[in-house]
Amino acid sequence: MRKKLSPVMIAHYISFTWRTALCVILLILWIGGLVNGKSTIMYHFEEHRFIMTALWVLFMCEMIARLFPSGIRSPGCQKQFARNFQKTGNTDIVISDNHATILVVFTWILFNGIFGALHLIGILNDDFMLLLCSLFSVGDMICILFFCPFQTLFFKNRCCVTCRIYNWDFAMMFTPLFFVPGLYTWSLLGMSVILLVIWEVIFFMHPERFSENTNAFLSCEGCTEKLCRHKKQLISLWKQNEQFFSKRIKFLR
Repeated sequence: MRKKLSPVMIAHYISFTWRTALCVILLILWIGGLVNGKSTIMYHFEEHRFIMTALWVLFMCEMIARLFPSGIRSPGCQKQFARNFQKTGNTDIVISDNHATILVVFTWILFNGIFGALHLIGILNDDFMLLLCSLFSVGDMICILFFCPFQTLFFKNRCCVTCRIYNWDFAMMFTPLFFVPGLYTWSLLGMSVILLVIWEVIFFMHPERFSENTNAFLSCEGCTEKLCRHKKQLISLWKQNEQFFSKRIKFLR
């Protein structure tokens, strides 16, 4: 029996929808710029400053909201708050994916460094770096809703609720903005770094809040997101579609 999406999941899908729409628009503009041989994304942002301001306010509000507890956001980004620490009775703090965090840092710096170097030597322009940010923002939601390569390849963690780097998402998303100087771009990047630093400081001061062995808030029973249930439904739907098309192919043959 299919179950209703939780409020947290609905919020995820809303973010996924508008971020995807924005990415498609920027992709079209970027392709148009390649065809015309000129910058189109930056041109449209400068011509329609209210669009840039609206996007800046939207992302900035999302980041500022992460600084406070909320019932409509993932438990994964709220385990750092003292009010969400629920003692399990265990005192053994287990953070099994700490070493993988270092590997993720170097991988992400290297990956973005390649695009940054191409930008510095003039092969890639500001338009592409903005598009890359948008692609990262969609990828962030894909990691939450469908498939997370960081979980699969690096952390091997149970789900997003226990993710060691959940609040790194905005810093990772806005990394390309380092190469696009400006008040809007660097303020977004700066706020995302502040969010990351706060997360890391609390982690080192209170690691017990980040371990499912010591914090019952990270248990399946207390989860308000129900992401695993949603992913199981998607996997089930995928298998049903595979079976349907397999039968159709056999019939046609």
